[in-house]
Amino acid sequence: MIQSMTGYATVVRELPQGTLTLELRSVNSRFLDLQFRIVDDLRAVEPSLRERITARIARGKVDCRMSYTPAPLAQLDAPLNVEAIKRLGQQSELIRRYLPDAAPLRVVDVLRWPGVMGEDTGADEALYAAAAEAVEHALDELTAARRREGDKLKRMILERVNAIRERLRALEPLIPESIAAYQEKLSAKLREVLASADEDRIRQEIAVYGVKIDVAEELSRLAAHLDEVERVLEQGGPVGKRLDFLMQELNREANTLGSKSVSKELSDAALEFKLLIEQMREQVQNIE
Repeated sequence: MIQSMTGYATVVRELPQGTLTLELRSVNSRFLDLQFRIVDDLRAVEPSLRERITARIARGKVDCRMSYTPAPLAQLDAPLNVEAIKRLGQQSELIRRYLPDAAPLRVVDVLRWPGVMGEDTGADEALYAAAAEAVEHALDELTAARRREGDKLKRMILERVNAIRERLRALEPLIPESIAAYQEKLSAKLREVLASADEDRIRQEIAVYGVKIDVAEELSRLAAHLDEVERVLEQGGPVGKRLDFLMQELNREANTLGSKSVSKELSDAALEFKLLIEQMREQVQNIE
């Protein structure tokens, strides 16, 4: 399926030790650009998150934000570092010898002191596992959102492809009439030139005529590029860069068609083609 590079997903996990929140945002970018904003408690899982996102997303600027709010009593289940408490008490007594008016340490101050609460390895592993599960779930939601948006972009592009095809079909029967009208105009000029027997002028007018009326190649290439756009859209996958190249080629043919115009109808059609192609190009910029 076609995927847009724009999407959003958020996942919240309520754990015994706290609340884990993961947010994924993606917008269009030429390449895959990952940015992480992760709390220090979960910084160790960043390499794993990067690997998981890279495996699922090929292109776009992805902003991954992960926050963690510990439960109010979660740390009370962690073991106390008795040796750290002893050393803290000794240091506190030593300080009060020199500063008798210093307030004694409160229990809450001791508990907040770095190193006093022992590390609960099992809790950390559970938190890391929850983070990995959350990012997979968020990636599922993000991918689904990008696919829904990609399906809309596909329909919008195909609508404009069909509009160009219809204009081409309407234009084909007008080309012989335009050529005949231009030929009559050229004949009048040639009769005027022949009166003065200006051979160089005759050759110049004939050369200009030959260049201007030859639009069959441009029309054929336009149709071929439209066929390729439809094929690529049906193929799916990361096709944004391929479609962007096709938009450039379509625009090139529309410009050439306009420069070779021999009638108002052809000029108007070329302008309409350029407008529709530009509308497609804007949508293509958002496709992965």
